[in-house]
Amino acid sequence: MMHKLNGCDGMSQKFWIFILAFVGLILHSASGSAEKSNPWVHALHFENDLFNGTDSNYTNGVKYSAISPDLSPHANRKNLSRLGLEILHKIPFIEESTPDYTHKVEFSLGQNMYTPHDITRKDLIRDDRPYSGWTYFSTAYHRKYLKEGRIGSMDTVEIQIGIVGPESLAEDTQKYVHELRDINKPEGWDHQLENELGLAAIFERKWLLHVPEKDQIDYSAICHLGASLGNVHTYLNSGLEWRLGWSIPKDFGVSLIRPAGSTRLEIGEGFTAYFFAAANGKAIARDIFLDGNTFADSHSIDKNYFVADVAGGFAIGYKRLIITLTEVVRTKEFKGQEDAHSFGSIAVSFSIPFEVNAP
Repeated sequence: MMHKLNGCDGMSQKFWIFILAFVGLILHSASGSAEKSNPWVHALHFENDLFNGTDSNYTNGVKYSAISPDLSPHANRKNLSRLGLEILHKIPFIEESTPDYTHKVEFSLGQNMYTPHDITRKDLIRDDRPYSGWTYFSTAYHRKYLKEGRIGSMDTVEIQIGIVGPESLAEDTQKYVHELRDINKPEGWDHQLENELGLAAIFERKWLLHVPEKDQIDYSAICHLGASLGNVHTYLNSGLEWRLGWSIPKDFGVSLIRPAGSTRLEIGEGFTAYFFAAANGKAIARDIFLDGNTFADSHSIDKNYFVADVAGGFAIGYKRLIITLTEVVRTKEFKGQEDAHSFGSIAVSFSIPFEVNAP
């Protein structure tokens, strides 16, 4: 990978230095001793279509997130910077916050990878999607409202900044993993999108109805509405989710890798297990991974303006550890795509210290 880094232009060099320094800072601050009642929450995501025996379209996604303790004036905050809190608590909507509201910030680093159907071809496949990678850093603010543990809402504002193209290192990542696993070597990355700095601003609101039943059997319903604006993706989206199970967390649903999609802001103190089904639809104005580069000539293909995901899965957790398994089916994203695409997702959410003893 180093030959790529050595060839970076000034802009991308600064981007990678910033990312590495910031991630080191977050890991250092988030790994310290945490108050059990108000900890940092960490999340690791891995998504790949090899779970379903394919290797194309949205073929791989990885993401790490660190979500802060509650920053509200009424929250337990012994593990937070006093100076930082003094500044935050001067912001009117935080200073005047009631115990029904929590305020958290999130820092994430991720990489998404997209390839055409036949990765063994070296030529430009004009009737299939471009090779492309997206490596990004994001920061988000979450304001959650929960009334009597049953009805709630959450507003999320997220800013993503990253690199599309060779400097995303998606080519290096895929070739390295395929070599380790001794599977088909991807041959067409010479035709990937050109380097481009990517920026997106995302807003999403979620609503929650949580109904605990007898003997801790719960069900909940979540719906969301949002939008993204930027040169990487511009769209409107909406969706819903339904969950049924044992001691369902009062969070906002399954956490796939998508802008403003982080929902697991808290970790429970007992055993939880539940099934879920979800759907998300998007009306898309721009998708750089299909439309091609914004400021340079590149491979592109005619996209579909409406795309939907249907997901289902299972989550199980105990105390400060929750594991979520999800299967996702995505409708056709571009003209001429032969079939809908599917991929699997694993998400592990935890806080430190965490306990994994049998319940």
